[in-house]
Amino acid sequence: MFWDRSVEHALTNLKKRVNAPVRVVLWDGREIALSEDPRVTVRVKGARGASALANPTLLSLAEAYIEGHADFEGDLGEAIRGAEAISRSAPKARLNGELPVSRHTKRDDLEAIQHHYDVSNDFYALWLDPRMVYSCAYFRDEGDSLETAQLQKLDHICRKLRLAPGEKFLDIGCGWGALAIRAAEKYGVDATGITLSENQCRLATERIQAAGLQDRCRVLLLDYRDTPGEGVYDKIASVGMFEHVGLRNLPEYFSTVKRLLREQGLFLNHGITASSVDNHAVGLGAGEFIGRYVFPRGEVPHLHRAVRDMSAQSMEVHDIECLRPHYARTLGFWSANYERRFAEAVAASSEKTARIWRVYLAGCAHAFEQGWVSIYQVLASRQGVPGRTALPLTRDWMYRD
Repeated sequence: MFWDRSVEHALTNLKKRVNAPVRVVLWDGREIALSEDPRVTVRVKGARGASALANPTLLSLAEAYIEGHADFEGDLGEAIRGAEAISRSAPKARLNGELPVSRHTKRDDLEAIQHHYDVSNDFYALWLDPRMVYSCAYFRDEGDSLETAQLQKLDHICRKLRLAPGEKFLDIGCGWGALAIRAAEKYGVDATGITLSENQCRLATERIQAAGLQDRCRVLLLDYRDTPGEGVYDKIASVGMFEHVGLRNLPEYFSTVKRLLREQGLFLNHGITASSVDNHAVGLGAGEFIGRYVFPRGEVPHLHRAVRDMSAQSMEVHDIECLRPHYARTLGFWSANYERRFAEAVAASSEKTARIWRVYLAGCAHAFEQGWVSIYQVLASRQGVPGRTALPLTRDWMYRD
């Protein structure tokens, strides 16, 4: 009887506070529509699922789904938007959440990377492009395919860095090696990629050998802090990596880049940033969901924090480009691919893991569309001594094929 009254009270409050195209159906047949035209049906399977509606957050609603206490029918994007509307209706809803600052020791970072990237290569191959580029694509035209846009992104980075034959190039957090391979194959550099994921390292090495590039391209299983040398590389890129570094470690991260980069060499940092100038996490429970289930110990700084810490290491910033619309589009492609192959994702991981990633990909597409987070490419050079980096006076060269 207590649960009956609690559930009835929660549903009544939702009806009063929320206008979303969602119908909630309980396990006993009771239902309530949160608008006159519901396009998504949420089926609550028991009391544990119903408890998520009493004080809803994006975390509690996601957990009800991934634990199998609730399910939905209809468009996933509509379901995510409905979950946001329901979460915003909570009396204590907050858009910006507190960001737990982690230690980010080498062991901690290794465990976090392995948790995220070592699900299995087959799992990622289901929804990424054939090169398995797991970062924001670059769309030159609205009709670009994901594969085309990812190749354009690789070339956009290589052009920004003005890669030239014979140069030594380092890719920090290289994933499955797509950028390093492209840089060696098309631009003639000697490319080194580093990752903490054994799965990524193994497949990247296989792809390098298949391309016949092993004499000038390699991927190493290595922490960025342990990368040896002083002024070894002419150009360095870091794509989708500094989100794993941690706010406290940003000075060490950029200091390491400075150590490895030759004087006046170019560095491109491509990474997700917070919308909050105080570096707060995304609220409504979204940040907690990502930290708990997807990216353990992930921390994203605001753009100004990244530029400040980069500049403190005698790096001169030459160009900043916002790619937020590109990442919303990229995630939309990934989510659509994932939806089509969801049954295979379950087989390649588990029911729970597959549900986590289903929510994660669609939720991130929504987050970038709404501007809860953003993403920037920052091009800089090491400027330890007076002098000018060998860059043209304008930026036209970045956009020429």
